[in-house]
Amino acid sequence: MAAKPLALRETTIPGLLLLDLPVHGDNRGWFKENWQREKMLALGLPDFGPVQNNVSFNDARGATRGIHAEPWDKYVSVASGRIFGAWVDLREGPSFGTVFTAELDPSTAIFVPRGVGNSYQTLEDDTAYVYLVNDHWSAEAQSEYTFLNLADPTAAIPWPIPLDEAERSEKDLAHPFLPDVVPMRPRRTLVLGANGQLGRALAAEFPEADLADRSRIDLTRPETLEAVRWSDYDTVINAAAYTRVDEAETPEGRAECWAANATGVGRLARIATRHRLTLVHVSSDYVFDGASDRPYAEDDPVAPLGVYGQTKAAGDALAATVPQHYVVRTSWVIGDGGNFVRTMASLAARGVDPRVVDDQRGRLSFTADIAAGIRHLLAARPAYGVYHLTGAGPEMSWAEVARAVFAGTGHDPERVTGVSTAEYFAGKQAAPRPLRSTLSLDRIVASGFAPRDARESLAEYLASLT
Repeated sequence: MAAKPLALRETTIPGLLLLDLPVHGDNRGWFKENWQREKMLALGLPDFGPVQNNVSFNDARGATRGIHAEPWDKYVSVASGRIFGAWVDLREGPSFGTVFTAELDPSTAIFVPRGVGNSYQTLEDDTAYVYLVNDHWSAEAQSEYTFLNLADPTAAIPWPIPLDEAERSEKDLAHPFLPDVVPMRPRRTLVLGANGQLGRALAAEFPEADLADRSRIDLTRPETLEAVRWSDYDTVINAAAYTRVDEAETPEGRAECWAANATGVGRLARIATRHRLTLVHVSSDYVFDGASDRPYAEDDPVAPLGVYGQTKAAGDALAATVPQHYVVRTSWVIGDGGNFVRTMASLAARGVDPRVVDDQRGRLSFTADIAAGIRHLLAARPAYGVYHLTGAGPEMSWAEVARAVFAGTGHDPERVTGVSTAEYFAGKQAAPRPLRSTLSLDRIVASGFAPRDARESLAEYLASLT
């Protein structure tokens, strides 16, 4: 028997993929590689991570099952006999109701994405088909199924064996027709740390997302993670973090900082891997020591100076264990809430002349711009990994930023006095700061996203404060 080559074919339903499988036969029978992850991924099949293998045996020709849309992905192939398959897109969206049919035998398989209704009619006695699924069956999961009647007139499936001659279950006979079907909703994005400055910007950028603050999901409390129904999501954006840099150097703060920024991120990474989620993890310039004479690239070695930076570096490494991950490093974050720019604007208005550090250099990052960059990564899907995402333009010192704030609010910038980091923190308990926080933006730009000039964003931000 001459085997046809392994091949993948698209269908009229988005994500529904038909595969040709090589079957090798001789006088004893036949053999095939029914599921071969490496070869099939190379062809374009999603890495859907099957966890359960089921077999459906049908002793008589005409056994008909469906139309069922399950809340997981499914890979179906024939072990013996032949089946006629009919698939109807029951997902919410423009392709809802689209129909595709094909005959399957041992040389054919099909990948059925979550929410696409599938049904099968056996064309021979003693037919068995096998299917891999990427979630474990449970009564709770079954409650999420969506169904369509086999005889729906809109789908008008051309069954080889008329349905009144076919063997069907009572449950299948009672399924609704297309106008009464409740479409399966797409999985959602979950934002952690939704009450923070960046979290609020993410809420505005992702209005369709589910938002969770620390009172609902706390990375330091495993029970809050266990209470989440992760099958509802395909993406989680982690904007939650312990950010009290100076307090992190105290015994109590050190423990809290490690619990949130490292141990908690490890828990989240395990969950994201197990549920095949895309993890976007927000990180910091503090993973570097600030001694570089050029902007830091994503692959530069980390060398954090203090506890906060150490925990963020550890969190980056843990987030990177997730197959689908974006670690987004940013710096000098400004958004809705208390921050350096608001403080300087307030001092200027109250007639206070501040002393501001002038030997720490970097770029401001406005939360709306960070959120837009994260939206870009999730839409464009460049290679997974680490991306630096800050405002663009020349680097500035904190003192230069303060003077720009004074000038932008109509005050004399010369009221700001520059001092060294050592002078500013003399006699105070403070965490070490990197003197250079400028991050290279080459990789995010190459992905198709152009960060805004930080000075333009600053002018727009100041205008919003008046």
